Amino acid sequence: MTSFHDADAAGSGALFDTVLVANRGEIAVRVIRTLRAMGIRSVAVYSAADVDARHVHEADEAVLLGPAPARESYLDIGKVLAAARATGAQAVHPGYGFLSENAAFAAALAAAGIAFLGPSVHAIEVMGDKIAAKQAVAKFDVPVVPGIAEPGLTDAELIAAAAEVGYPVLVKPSAGGGGKGMRRVDEPARLPAALAGARREAAAAFGDDTLFLERFVLAPRHIEVQILADRHGNVIHLGERECSLQRRHQKVIEEAPSPLLDADTRARIGAAACSTARSVDYTGAGTVEFIVSADRPDQFFFMEMNTRLQVEHPVTELITGIDLVEWQVRIAAGEPLPFGQADVQLAGHAIEARVYAEDPGRDFLPTGGTVLGLTEPAGPGVRVDSGLRVGAVIGSDYDPMLAKVITHAADRAGAIRRLDRALTQTAVLGVVTNIDFARFLLADPDVIAGQLDTGLLDRRAVDYTAPAGTDRDLVAAAALRWLRAWSAAGADLWARPTGWRSGVPATIDYRLGVGGRTESVRLTGRPDAGTAQVGAGPVRALAAAVAGDRLSLTLDGVRTGYRAAVDADRIWLTGPGGTVIVDEVRPVVGGAAAAGGADREITSPMPGSVIEVLVTDGAEVSAGTPIVVVEAMKMEHTLAAPADGVVELLVATGDQVRVDQLLARVGAGGQGSAG
Repeated sequence: MTSFHDADAAGSGALFDTVLVANRGEIAVRVIRTLRAMGIRSVAVYSAADVDARHVHEADEAVLLGPAPARESYLDIGKVLAAARATGAQAVHPGYGFLSENAAFAAALAAAGIAFLGPSVHAIEVMGDKIAAKQAVAKFDVPVVPGIAEPGLTDAELIAAAAEVGYPVLVKPSAGGGGKGMRRVDEPARLPAALAGARREAAAAFGDDTLFLERFVLAPRHIEVQILADRHGNVIHLGERECSLQRRHQKVIEEAPSPLLDADTRARIGAAACSTARSVDYTGAGTVEFIVSADRPDQFFFMEMNTRLQVEHPVTELITGIDLVEWQVRIAAGEPLPFGQADVQLAGHAIEARVYAEDPGRDFLPTGGTVLGLTEPAGPGVRVDSGLRVGAVIGSDYDPMLAKVITHAADRAGAIRRLDRALTQTAVLGVVTNIDFARFLLADPDVIAGQLDTGLLDRRAVDYTAPAGTDRDLVAAAALRWLRAWSAAGADLWARPTGWRSGVPATIDYRLGVGGRTESVRLTGRPDAGTAQVGAGPVRALAAAVAGDRLSLTLDGVRTGYRAAVDADRIWLTGPGGTVIVDEVRPVVGGAAAAGGADREITSPMPGSVIEVLVTDGAEVSAGTPIVVVEAMKMEHTLAAPADGVVELLVATGDQVRVDQLLARVGAGGQGSAG
């Protein structure tokens, strides 16, 4: 990647020898990549949950911080400082999240004589307070959304001001972000309750219940501008990014440049971003976020400034050729920017999809598991920022983002096509992800046309259905099991699963479930010359072979390639239709079927921890009675009795559970039963 750096021209002090990366996952791996290219020694930090994580393996040195909970490891300022001192780190890159916008952390590093690869404590403090930030930028003529933003406003004062601001209004907390504490209110009667709820949520999330009001911009688009500012007074912008495709205020797909803005508006919004940086004497890389009405794209309003690198920074790097991490390092070392605004040219179009450990088919609940197989795309115009490796355990302790797939092309249509193709070549076997949902979004007519707004994703999500699996997928799963049995048999003729007998060969039967249906799959012959039949369907010519995690399946002369992995009774397949999970179904025996079987079982919808058990073992309950509360990634899910009966508990408070793990059963014979 071009860095626009001329060592002779820039000419300031020496760069750092060692930089500690105070983060984890894909951003830590991405920062380490640039440090390595710059010849700088990298130090990783990790928790007990990340002992075998990719960023730990890729760094030159790694330091254990503590147990899995972030507050006892990644968020412990004292431990991070101790790691920096112990390894001789002269600077710390905070990544994003965790301590990246923590003024106390930046101050502690300064006191220890360690450079912070970010802005000053003052800039972090001002921009971390939404009210102070709006007041600061307004003095520099940056347009702000009409509203009221003053410290210490009471509910009565906010209610009185709302009429002048104009409905609909947006209630926002002064501290924090990520959509927590935000409420849209369309009419005066609903405002008091919205304020009360917003204060509770803001206090719980940020320890600060200060609120302010903004007018809600109809058909809003989220557009942000990347800036770079050195310590010599130079401030430039690197164009804008469109981030309107988001769910619950969390971005999913981002692109650069925005398909909405014309050249004049791009110049004006860029200048406003630079003025925002100057309002707090900003240094380093930062992002200024604006709200823009899709109906009035020439009008934009300041939302906030993120005083750190953004998740979506790769799309800017691809269209400008500027490595933002490199310039965070160089600016912190005192180098001036060797290029000005006129030197920044935007070439082509870039688009990024975030890969999350979540299940779009289950209302985007967090998922997890062990990465059994991994395929990441490559090729011209394709970039992957990933923290994944085979064998990695994806748990519930941290953010569910696993990786980002980014593509670049001459124009927007080409970048979208390239990203869709790259996503078909992306597979995380063993963990349910949102990859198929991202492709669903990219195919949406409004997305293709660039007609976006921040509510589009939520409106489209209700129409999404996960890959259901096909007869071909069922045959592939059966063939994989069959091939493994052939391999295990080796030269032992009697152990080979041929179905041989005198007369007509017997079939090898597998009972498999996918997409909510269960079928019998019957195979005969040999893998290179056999037959397959699903249920009462036709008998089809079969040929199959496996090499590593690649399965080749040919049915009636049509070949399909899969990536495949097996985890106990689950078979993971990634093929042309996306990733499907095929379950081996075992017969129900005894009285379980009569008692309701799986219909009376309570399973975990996500990996996490049991934070509360609400009944005692053996209690009689009615259908709908809350039984267990599971928490993952700060999301609580209360699971209720599916029927009347007697509870058999299989977990206790504090237990760690997997997705679909059996937590309890409700046996017949309790309240409302015939017995």
